[in-house]
Amino acid sequence: MKKIRIAQIGVNENSHGPDVMNTLRAHGDLFEVVGYALPENERERLPGKLTCFEGLSEMTVEEILADKSIEAVTVETDEIYLSKYALMAAKAGKHIHMEKPGGRELGDFEELIETVKKSGTVLHLGYMYRYNPFVIDLMERIRAGELGEIISVEAQMNCIHQPGVRQWLSALPGGMMFFLGCHLVDLILQIKGMPDRIIPLNKCSGLDGVSGQDFGMAIFEYENGVSFAKTSAVEIGGFRRRQLVVAGSKKTIELKPFEYYDGPLLYTDRTTYTVSDWNTDGKHDRSNGNGRYDAMMEAFAAMARGERANPCTPDYELTLYKTVLKACGIA
Repeated sequence: MKKIRIAQIGVNENSHGPDVMNTLRAHGDLFEVVGYALPENERERLPGKLTCFEGLSEMTVEEILADKSIEAVTVETDEIYLSKYALMAAKAGKHIHMEKPGGRELGDFEELIETVKKSGTVLHLGYMYRYNPFVIDLMERIRAGELGEIISVEAQMNCIHQPGVRQWLSALPGGMMFFLGCHLVDLILQIKGMPDRIIPLNKCSGLDGVSGQDFGMAIFEYENGVSFAKTSAVEIGGFRRRQLVVAGSKKTIELKPFEYYDGPLLYTDRTTYTVSDWNTDGKHDRSNGNGRYDAMMEAFAAMARGERANPCTPDYELTLYKTVLKACGIA
């Protein structure tokens, strides 16, 4: 199997950059990691995030982009710089795995989408829930009509963050809705399609004097019902309350906890409700253990080799990005 020669541009303060690099290095059968660049003063700003690069060659962005033997890059800078460096990589003809959801400027993201469409290079965003085994199974069941008509989707991604992280959210439109809520918007959009109306309800808790929007919520209104995304950075126990509930006319499926660790592996619990008895306990099962980013980066390798098409097209990613901005209160 051909290995993908790859390099990483940047590392981020609060997202998946170190995890992505560690996953690349763990999959030496798929990737040959050539090196990394730290273009936004990360060495000085984020020294605690750099251990993932030990033993690798530090390069400049220009060196990475000019090296024609490097086929792909992971763009893992802080969110505000994502579209900038992904666009540079796209213009250099590199396949791109980029942290979600993209930079904060719509115009920059639109230019990125047009560039990858013209070049034919892969644009793969870091929405790891797309590769959750129970999410994959759920999408297949929905497409097969097993749940019937989908009435509502309820998606939550909560946690408890320290004040410094919650203040950092002020740099992002919509705060938590942009940072983590984008995962939930992606799921709602894939399941229910484009809503008739989006009502953003993002708030700042004011706890600890923080001014970032650390409580995110958005309502998605459809002709046959209402769905919602909720993401909080001020919820004690919130990680275990992450959930996805899809209610159909024939069946309801609940993923909760959406993700939790049992040892080094990640699991999802599922409850399936198929009878109308109000007191039914449903059918319970648990996913096989998995690495959070393994399937995601394995898929990216297959896409870069031309063995697998990305089901999330550039046009879909642009639609999703615009929908995320609306959920953030940006028209």
